[in-house]
Amino acid sequence: MVAFFHNIYGGECDLMNFFDISMEVHSEMQVWENIEGIKPMFDRETNGHVTSTTAHLSLHTGTHIDAPLHMINDADTFETISLKRLVRKVKVIDLENVKDGITRSDLEGHSLAKDDFILCKTKNSDYDKPSFDFNFIFLKKDGADYLAEIGIEGIGIDTLGIERSQEGNPTHRTLFQNDIIIIEGLRLKNIEPGDYFMVAAPLKLIGTEAAPARVLLFKQL
Repeated sequence: MVAFFHNIYGGECDLMNFFDISMEVHSEMQVWENIEGIKPMFDRETNGHVTSTTAHLSLHTGTHIDAPLHMINDADTFETISLKRLVRKVKVIDLENVKDGITRSDLEGHSLAKDDFILCKTKNSDYDKPSFDFNFIFLKKDGADYLAEIGIEGIGIDTLGIERSQEGNPTHRTLFQNDIIIIEGLRLKNIEPGDYFMVAAPLKLIGTEAAPARVLLFKQL
């Protein structure tokens, strides 16, 4: 996709590519561990020419952003995440050679720095089916420790969860305890590694542990 972007500083219009890296939301979409009870449901009613739909869905449906309350009792809820932290420059990094979990050594070669926001493109990006992949690539605890040591701002990943098979959810907890934002359910198959400008627009929810989001990437031509 191509869009014109207005440069408010120079007053010029720059030609930019933009990419929607969000999952489509529908009743047969992929959900965590294929749990039928959390698949989206849409109740539609039509009276005359007026149609109204009520949606029932988990806040972890499709592309979404987690808040610390998700994995830490009595922690911060979603409204504590400033929108300014979700509209910013990001780095898409290539981790497609990772076979199981992303480790410290997998991340060390990507020249990461304090306050970076990274989006991890893995083999998960090649799996886009209604069924859930129980062997998805995830971020291991030592990888989370490394990101916390650097002091990154946030991380996004191309699967519905950032960790699996780790008792006590140490990846989530390490990231949350170090004020690192987590975005899950990205679609990065057609995105080349590199620098982008991200607009991650979640629902403006209060008191929750997560929110669905529409996430766009912009790249200047």
